Amino acid sequence: MKPSSDDLREARRTLATSAYSADMIRSLEQPFLEDGVPLMRIAAGSLASVADIMLTQAGLEPAGARIVLLAGSGNNGGDGLYASADLAGHGADVTVVATGRSLHQGGLDALLRAGGMVTALDPQAVIPGCETPSGPDQASDELDQALELCRQADLIIDAMTGIGLKGALRGIPAILAADLGMGSGLPDKPAWNESVGRDGPLVLAVDTPSGLDVDEGTLPGAYIPADVTVTMGAMKPCLMLPPAAYVCGRIVLVDFGFDTSALVPSVSCMNVVDCAGLLRSPRVDDTKYSRGVVGLVTGSSLYHGAGLLSSRAAASGNVGMIRYCGPKPVGDLILQELPETVLGRGRVESWVLGSGVPTQQAQEAAGPECQDGQRDLIADILNRQAADLDEDEAAADPPVVADAGALDLLPDRLGPRTVLTPHAGEMAALLNSHGENVDSDQVMAEPLHWAIRACQLTGATILLKGAITLVVGEDGTDRPRVMTTGFGPAWLSTAGSGDVLSGAIGAVLAQNAGPIQEDATLMVDLTAAAAFLHGLAGTLASDGRQAGWEQPLIFDPRKPQDFADLIAGNSQQAGPWAAAGLIGQPIRAGQVADALPRAIGLVMSRSEWTADQADPSAQDEDDDSLFFEHSSLWF
Repeated sequence: MKPSSDDLREARRTLATSAYSADMIRSLEQPFLEDGVPLMRIAAGSLASVADIMLTQAGLEPAGARIVLLAGSGNNGGDGLYASADLAGHGADVTVVATGRSLHQGGLDALLRAGGMVTALDPQAVIPGCETPSGPDQASDELDQALELCRQADLIIDAMTGIGLKGALRGIPAILAADLGMGSGLPDKPAWNESVGRDGPLVLAVDTPSGLDVDEGTLPGAYIPADVTVTMGAMKPCLMLPPAAYVCGRIVLVDFGFDTSALVPSVSCMNVVDCAGLLRSPRVDDTKYSRGVVGLVTGSSLYHGAGLLSSRAAASGNVGMIRYCGPKPVGDLILQELPETVLGRGRVESWVLGSGVPTQQAQEAAGPECQDGQRDLIADILNRQAADLDEDEAAADPPVVADAGALDLLPDRLGPRTVLTPHAGEMAALLNSHGENVDSDQVMAEPLHWAIRACQLTGATILLKGAITLVVGEDGTDRPRVMTTGFGPAWLSTAGSGDVLSGAIGAVLAQNAGPIQEDATLMVDLTAAAAFLHGLAGTLASDGRQAGWEQPLIFDPRKPQDFADLIAGNSQQAGPWAAAGLIGQPIRAGQVADALPRAIGLVMSRSEWTADQADPSAQDEDDDSLFFEHSSLWF
């Protein structure tokens, strides 16, 4: 039976938002290889098509373009060799720099037949038809020449390593990456891609950029940032996880037709369709209570604004009512903007705690006039969330969002119905309080590792803030569930943005209080959905298209011209990069809170979009569609 168009779109959406470990990828490839499917040739043809598009978009003629392939000895190098052979056969000037001691023989033969050149850098290399350096001095000279060749190239194709690499690059690949790319850390550049006046060659990565840890998403050493990464068959975790995902450029996913139905992804990304399914639609018989009530213990005598911002976000988050518990001056401030707010404790379906509440150390430094009772109330609520409660009793308690000043009041153990929302510095402090020795830089370098560790130590659901936000929590199995969302602009890094996020999470939890009682594993999805809405609200408020992460463009190897036509059409619509429209404008946290209702309405109205960004050609041209039109942002 032929799959319906809806089934195909759903499969493509899942493909674009699910990442699988290196071992899982090999298990997906194996049946195809056993059946004789020429995956390497399919991959090579896709690479060559994308390379042509990259050159054309950059105003270069593919025929006659100077292309350097950095080729390792494995299958990734084979993909690159066959692709380079196709490019050379169409007139490109191709030189292969062999970075290991061998090359894929079939790919090498094809490249040489097409007129490509090969140079080896390792004196111990054994590559038919290629001279190798006779000693260290000649090897050094060959390396210098290879580097200069790369600097003068129009396009570098990075096929040095594949998904089997563990740890940092070593030897010749490490030297090349350090000189051509980055030694360590993230590039010091604006969050948006600067296409005008670029200096240096374009970089096309094969499967993943060299130097990334595929499964952990880290940058363990030198690496080569890519303008475009063409990944084969399925997404890899490093293409979705920070910090590695920040250096992959635009991702193109070649659809091999893998059957992933039996596999649980290593990482999933929240998207508009799944988010819409987690938002509660109002009913004709609703009351303010049935829609959910959010209780907030936020703001303080020291920080009034956080109480207002978290309340504004919660009140705008598709619930029926909010209750505010806190100092009278903060409550009066909230009532001025949100007169519908109820002050004092009472029935709630979720709690938001700690935003704008000082830590113990900060409160002591501020003096006795700042002893406003917020910390005592927070401690009382959190202690009810302790993991040693009877399961039925724990399920009956409202889920909790613990932010900022609540993070140093946590019991020893919590359950998954508590969400902790630290930034890197707060995460380091939290981990240190549980016996780890880590600083914020280490958290930012290995965010997945430390988010999982925090989940293990506390028992809570963890949201680690960033341009790509990580959510880690219980999966009902012996492994954590990991979700990401990065659909917000860098403009969101502004004072109060985290307060708005906490309120938004509280609202999404309150409207799903019933389902959470039945299944605590929903906390990961619901928390990620709230972060998705927060990012979308930031996008709408800033009126731009820059984002921490973009879903991949899907490349159907059976229809390469369709992909080329799509990119060409989107580029014409966008004009000469339309820089102002892409970048947007600075925003304040209050503007993000104000944009939440529009974000929620947009997501709920788009719930039928099963293709999302994976099928941008199906999108309309109304103003709100800018969030879903990331395909127009080519490299």
